[in-house]
Amino acid sequence: MFKTRFTQLAGIQHPIMQGGMQHLGVPALASAVSNAGGLGTINITIYPELSAFEDALKQMRDLTDKPFAVNFSFVPDLTQGDKTFQYIDACHKHGVTLAETAGRSPKAYMAAFQGAGIKVMHKCVAVKHALSAQKLGVDAVIMDGWECAGHPGLDMVGTFVLTNAAARALDIPVIAAGGVADGRGLAAALALGAEGVTMGTRFVASQECVIHQNFKDAIVGAGEGDTVICQRSIGNQARYLKNATSLKAVELDEAKAGLKETLAVVSGSKSKECYVTGDTENCVFTVGQCAGLIHDVPSVREIIDGMLAEAGSVLDGLSALRG
Repeated sequence: MFKTRFTQLAGIQHPIMQGGMQHLGVPALASAVSNAGGLGTINITIYPELSAFEDALKQMRDLTDKPFAVNFSFVPDLTQGDKTFQYIDACHKHGVTLAETAGRSPKAYMAAFQGAGIKVMHKCVAVKHALSAQKLGVDAVIMDGWECAGHPGLDMVGTFVLTNAAARALDIPVIAAGGVADGRGLAAALALGAEGVTMGTRFVASQECVIHQNFKDAIVGAGEGDTVICQRSIGNQARYLKNATSLKAVELDEAKAGLKETLAVVSGSKSKECYVTGDTENCVFTVGQCAGLIHDVPSVREIIDGMLAEAGSVLDGLSALRG
């Protein structure tokens, strides 16, 4: 229905991408997104051992014959360092042609990605970063607005302005992220000049996501104001759903607590454990403001099909206004 440079670049049917979510970007979810015509993503931080990552790539090939991406995070506490080159080699070996990079500049790895025939989509929180990425030779940028889950930019620029500005400034495709959860969001992103959207929170609240149902229910029960920003004092601000743990993290932030004390509260290992047990209070849970737009837990295919139908209806309605 919507053919853009992003769909052509990725070889996908619809301009909808699943973000490479820590702990959750696994084959069960990623393959469902790809099979529904979008772009699924698996995350290398989930697989600290190369053999486990290769097993995940094989599983993806068993579950889908559609394109998918691999997320590479270069945040200092998540990066694989020089081992990243081995992960790039594994992607090449298993026919992966798309990578999402985030956290830091992909400069050190661009030659390896390009040598392996892998297209790079770099996630940015500012237009100046996107322009730098374009100069490096990335194939597309994902502009991550303030509304997003995870780590929004320190400049606090929302998706509406960030997408518009990036689309005007860059020559390569722009993909909008942050605050998108439905067809209206897709239509708005396209109108702003984006050529696709990336979603995380919306896909967490899907049948195929491996997280415990309690967390999906928490998203459905949340409003647009039920998230908090913390960790600014340690230079790694993050957006989480309001719960006992994230509010404690806010207190630590306001007290300008140190890195060690803060990380003890926002530990990723705690979140990983709670995502399995269903304990929604004793961990931080990465959720975007678009939680206020999510009211059900359908299948991935129902999410994507519904978005496309709604986006088409919205654009038809706007066209009719001109009459």
